[in-house]
Amino acid sequence: MPHHMPLIGTIVAGLVIAFLLGALAHRLRMPPIVGYLLAGVVVGPSTPGFVADGKLAAELAEIGVILLMFGVGLHFTLKDLLSVRRIAVPGAVAQIGVAVALGTGLGLWLGWSLLASAIFGLALSVASTVVLLRALQSRDLVQTERGRIAVGWLIVEDLAMVLALVLLPPIVALQLGQNGAGTADILRSLGEVALKLAGFMAFMLIVARKVIPLALHWVAHSGSRELFRLAVLAIALGVAFGATLAFDVSLALGAFFAGMILGDTQLSRRAAEETLPLRDAFAVLFFVSVGMLFDPAVVVEQPGPLLATVAIIVLGKSLAAYAIVRAFGHPSSTALTISASLAQIGEFSFILAGLGVTLGALPADAQDLILAGAILSILINPILFKLIVPRRRSEAPAAEAEGASANEPAHAVLVGYGRVGRSIARRLASDAHVLTVIEDQSDMAAEAREAGLTVVAGDATAVGVLEQGGLESAAILLVAIPEGVEAGVVVRHAREMCPSLHIVARAHSREQAEDLRRWGADEVVQAEEEAAARMAASAVRLARI
Repeated sequence: MPHHMPLIGTIVAGLVIAFLLGALAHRLRMPPIVGYLLAGVVVGPSTPGFVADGKLAAELAEIGVILLMFGVGLHFTLKDLLSVRRIAVPGAVAQIGVAVALGTGLGLWLGWSLLASAIFGLALSVASTVVLLRALQSRDLVQTERGRIAVGWLIVEDLAMVLALVLLPPIVALQLGQNGAGTADILRSLGEVALKLAGFMAFMLIVARKVIPLALHWVAHSGSRELFRLAVLAIALGVAFGATLAFDVSLALGAFFAGMILGDTQLSRRAAEETLPLRDAFAVLFFVSVGMLFDPAVVVEQPGPLLATVAIIVLGKSLAAYAIVRAFGHPSSTALTISASLAQIGEFSFILAGLGVTLGALPADAQDLILAGAILSILINPILFKLIVPRRRSEAPAAEAEGASANEPAHAVLVGYGRVGRSIARRLASDAHVLTVIEDQSDMAAEAREAGLTVVAGDATAVGVLEQGGLESAAILLVAIPEGVEAGVVVRHAREMCPSLHIVARAHSREQAEDLRRWGADEVVQAEEEAAARMAASAVRLARI
């Protein structure tokens, strides 16, 4: 049996060490991302012991980016994207310009050429897809207006980096005076990019928009959950990879549009559920792959330039984004969210830096600073986000909490508006109960609003969402979600917040029921036991007739 298995070794080492260090970080009340990044340093080439395959880790990380952007696309529509174009397009372009100017100035101060300094600044201008989306999801902001602006901003940056990667080789050739290089080559490359982007958009909005939903509906009607899961993954990965091969767009952009097309169908929720486990696992591998690139020696050898690089990423970009968003008339909460979301760099920065070094236009020292700046900014970003971004409740959008205010007393709080949750809501409504529903799926939240219920759209495992739902003034909490782990987290948080609250939860097994009681549930309704009791009662009743 062969023992040289770099792919398996990379996955196992990355996930196991990431779990251990992520759990330790969580125990120390730090973001788990810190543990994931440190896991990458542990298995990277700069530390002794086992060294994972960096190229394989980077490719595995791309799968995480694809699935993450596909998941975001499922909750977006083309209308959502176009609704923020007036701020996302000029804002992203202006912010990129500021970052390039600051990075160019630092590069010139360090003695690099103008071209190398400009490439360095461009690498500092683009935010990481994974980090930005993780930050928005942690505060339940993806589907708010500021979340849509941030994602739209990210898409514009993505397109700008695609353009930069295509134009950089002819620009470097022209700058270095290579034979045959000229302005015509740059214009030709620019025209090719424009045609490919136009072709990609046309294909996705005309052809794929009809074919993909039809194919997925056909699979759904087959009744095979296995085939449906496989179809969703095939669409997410296949469209992303095919878009890159055929149109030279990024994997993330292809996956986002694939998700956005499916987001208009009734199967979007199910598709999101099927990709969630793989998405989270590969997202962890992304952070591990970033950690593997970090060389701690940079901190000792170039402390001043590194500090300046991090300042540009965390402060320069953030202040520029804040000023731009405020200049467009948006509130401070939106400006803070955008500025904090962009205060880091990631995958495109690495690709651009690597290309610059390969072409001989960027010194190796600049690449080291970019990698170290990425690590430190990703470490800082969750803390910065937590400190300066207000909770979603401060927006008070009418679309997120209609009916009674979250501060008004509610007789009952219901977590989950699926089949069980809807049945509970109907019965409580007939008894004139005051009810607040907490639901994280937009389609189900909208359905609850249409039924005239007070709705808080968010993840109930977050303490802030429970507070927004008025839990402290409720008489009873009904946890109707089917996921046992998430239900346990909700029960535990609710019990810590309100020791006297009566909590009723739903379970699928005896083990799950025992866990829920241990976390603080007063009553646990187990579906199998209830069904058995009803059926046995019917049998006994018939036997007596």
